[in-house]
Amino acid sequence: MTDLTPDERAMTEGRDGPAAAMAMRIVAETARILGAERLIPVTSAHVDGCLYHGDSGVYFVERLVELEGRVAVPTTLNVGALDLIHPERVHADPHATDMARRMMAAYEALGCAPTWTCAPYQVGHRPDPGEDVAWGESNAVAFCNSVLGARTNRNGDFLDISAALAGRAPYYGLHVADNRLATVVVGTASLSDRLKAEDAFYPVLGAWLGAEVAGAVAVIDGLPADMPEDRLKALGAGAASNGAVGLFHVAGVTPEAPTLEAALGGRPAEQRIELTPEVVRAARDALSTAPDGPLDALAVGSPHFSIAEFDALEERLAGRRASRPFYACTNRQVLRSLEASGALARIEAAGIEIITDTCIVVTPILPAGGGVLMTNSAKFAQYTPSNTDYEVVFGSLGDIAESAVAGRVVRDEAAWN
Repeated sequence: MTDLTPDERAMTEGRDGPAAAMAMRIVAETARILGAERLIPVTSAHVDGCLYHGDSGVYFVERLVELEGRVAVPTTLNVGALDLIHPERVHADPHATDMARRMMAAYEALGCAPTWTCAPYQVGHRPDPGEDVAWGESNAVAFCNSVLGARTNRNGDFLDISAALAGRAPYYGLHVADNRLATVVVGTASLSDRLKAEDAFYPVLGAWLGAEVAGAVAVIDGLPADMPEDRLKALGAGAASNGAVGLFHVAGVTPEAPTLEAALGGRPAEQRIELTPEVVRAARDALSTAPDGPLDALAVGSPHFSIAEFDALEERLAGRRASRPFYACTNRQVLRSLEASGALARIEAAGIEIITDTCIVVTPILPAGGGVLMTNSAKFAQYTPSNTDYEVVFGSLGDIAESAVAGRVVRDEAAWN
């Protein structure tokens, strides 16, 4: 039985309007099913349910609008099924296009910020350590918990928008301090510094972590203390898309792991795993479903590409042009920055097509007919074969640049050997 406060009970009875009442009832019933003793206030939300998967989701959010719903806390939106800035780049059928547009408009009508990104932390949505929030979208949840140190569970569609309207979430899981302590230690002492300096190591490490530890909380020891945020982003996205990882720690890097002992809460680890080069190489190879050879397309930006990642891609292309269709998914804020700096013109001249508001695995963007797609994203590698007609080859950002120019897979194996 979940205990509601008098304020929460009044909300369920309609004090704040019918939409808030419906949202609070959904949150309270979810809490009961999960065995949560109570609800907790949240300071923000990130909504994943704004991505069109079927008409029922549109009707749900439009019903909240009809009931005069309004979010109670600052709320950002995950990707939709359309690129509203470049609508011609999405090749959905007319019905899906119309319903996706209605859905996106309805979420805006509820007061959500039209960020349309899977990386809200890149557009200023960054709760402080210890804040309780209600976020959806797997990589965003992992980043929020792990890198920012805020507290959220993986809130599914449409619990996320219900929590945003109610300003409450069930108190269970990763909202509970003890559940955030690591039980698994992952050692990296056997891996070379050169491998740890390789950008592709981090999505691979994440994919391995998700498959290996599932829902447990791990602390990774021995990684560089000056890791760029994009590498933590890639690690979390790989872990969340290949397993149920909502939180990981990196000793000496992430906020709840100033030391290995702190991440464990002073308790002995239940499991210790020492990574070897052979294990990491096997995890990298497992991300590819097609052999090295000719390519039909390339894609980056899952999670959405940052300014730093665009800079790195430009540097690796060195003025050359892609010979195959090349897609870079990002958010509107990054697009505006690229325009302002003049980088957008150079990127487009290199044959790269910018996708905003959405990404290539959730809506029809890739050329029809299927083929082989190369990516540096463990998340794209996980979802591309099942969501599109394409098989996938995984590589580093440097591999991506060289392969884009050559039209076939080109690899630098030095760090992996």
